[in-house]
Amino acid sequence: MSSEATQQPHAVLIPQPAQGHVTPMLHLAKALHARGFHVTFLNSEYNHRRLLRSRGPGSMDGADGFRFEAVPDGLPPSDDDDVTQDIAALCLSTTKHSAAPFRELLARLNSSTPGTPPVSCVIADGVMSFAQRVAEDMGIPALVFWTTSACGFMGYLHFAELVRRGYVPLKGMRRDRDHT
Repeated sequence: MSSEATQQPHAVLIPQPAQGHVTPMLHLAKALHARGFHVTFLNSEYNHRRLLRSRGPGSMDGADGFRFEAVPDGLPPSDDDDVTQDIAALCLSTTKHSAAPFRELLARLNSSTPGTPPVSCVIADGVMSFAQRVAEDMGIPALVFWTTSACGFMGYLHFAELVRRGYVPLKGMRRDRDHT
């Protein structure tokens, strides 16, 4: 490995696999890359296939020092690869099934891959908490990037209070849904 590769910081970014999470994380990835970081941007296999199909086979090749990787999200294969996945099922599935593939990816990235610096930090979407735990278990600093808007963030912060005051759930909303 060249000394330049070992000195260059290497950030692994992992968004929740939904457009409102991927887009802001990709903006951050591009900004870090422009400032000298080696970047590995992680997609779910499902979203990776969708991007390749919509943008063409060479679209994910990336620039020098910017790579795309994919890990399974744990959901069963879909008959229609051109729809947004069920967000509730996706959240539950990534929490249960993505830690092991993510750990394997970090280990592979930290192996002696020529020209690739070791991972110096993980930047995980706020809802991908397993990624932070895996990184910390492996001794890699982990940061959380909250991809939602300021308004959405305030809603999350105050959700318990809204429930306590009886504003949520909204009148007429079904309470018998089972999202497990």
